[in-house]
Amino acid sequence: MLYWLTALSDGGDFFNLFRYITFRAGGAFMTALLFGFIFGKPLINVLRRKQGKGQPIRDDGPESHFAKAGTPTMGGLLIVGALVTATLLWARLDNVFVWVVLGVTLSFALIGFADDYAKVTKQSTAGVSGRVRLVLGFVIAGVAAYICARVHPEALQNQLALPVFKDFLINLGWFFVPFGIVVIVGAANAVNLTDGLDGLAIMPVMIAAVTLGIIAYAVGRVDFTEYLDVHYVPGTGELLIFTSALFGGGLGFLWYNAPPAAVFMGDTGSLALGGALGAIAVATKHELVLAIVGGLFVVEALSVIIQVLYFKRTGKRVFLMAPIHHHYEKKGWAEPQIVIRFWIISLILAMIGLATLKVR
Repeated sequence: MLYWLTALSDGGDFFNLFRYITFRAGGAFMTALLFGFIFGKPLINVLRRKQGKGQPIRDDGPESHFAKAGTPTMGGLLIVGALVTATLLWARLDNVFVWVVLGVTLSFALIGFADDYAKVTKQSTAGVSGRVRLVLGFVIAGVAAYICARVHPEALQNQLALPVFKDFLINLGWFFVPFGIVVIVGAANAVNLTDGLDGLAIMPVMIAAVTLGIIAYAVGRVDFTEYLDVHYVPGTGELLIFTSALFGGGLGFLWYNAPPAAVFMGDTGSLALGGALGAIAVATKHELVLAIVGGLFVVEALSVIIQVLYFKRTGKRVFLMAPIHHHYEKKGWAEPQIVIRFWIISLILAMIGLATLKVR
């Protein structure tokens, strides 16, 4: 919205700053951060009042989690509210990719909100049916993938770009939309599975968002793409503003989610943020790089899949408990120890993902 202030510029004054994506990204970060600090405590008070007993705790979970009973959930409202407000304020609103990512984020947030609401009101860990969640997610992701495919340059439409290999594309044809659905829905559910310890999910999401924001900015500039030998996708640079807002909103949330958490993000936040990461990856043609940058989420999801399949086949478990962060809890690792080590892993994977921009 503030981008339109450039109409008041003569090319050499303060209003000219609003032409620059990097300046507006900084503004989005600060806006989202302040939003989190200003509205965080009031929102938590409202959630605590409305929810009473807070988020239900799994009976079969680690014993240390019973001490968290009464902690309110739906804290994702704070993150989503911060990043949506900041994005609408600082991004160019004539950019299709911005609206696609915002649409996916808000839609998955609504699914997550419905799930959290069902859990809190029924005081049960069973919320909205998994089948219903998947169907809704497929529809939302399908629309987003289709729009991205139509907006991409003609040479990149329905193409899968491979990291490291320059000028090499795989034509997926009409399979691109189902592939995009898998990326977006898979990312949403992988982040959702990771959100099991105080601060565990939000920091890796922030790290992945900043990484994807840098990639979006790079592939949205023709000079950068020529230097890096990556595919040019005009318009994606504006997504840096969204990811900066996500980082700022995430920090504001982490202030209250740091151990011991005053609020959980819930499915409202985890599904929305995971879906956003998947949508950005599809928009920037870096779907496979997301698997590297978000490698922690991939491992968390795979641990659940492996556990379920192996148990159905043999009646035995590979892990003491899935997702894998609970396995380490059962082994006696302290919660902060698991969280910080997983943060470090996320940062390492992000650096590897960024390296794929230059290693060609």
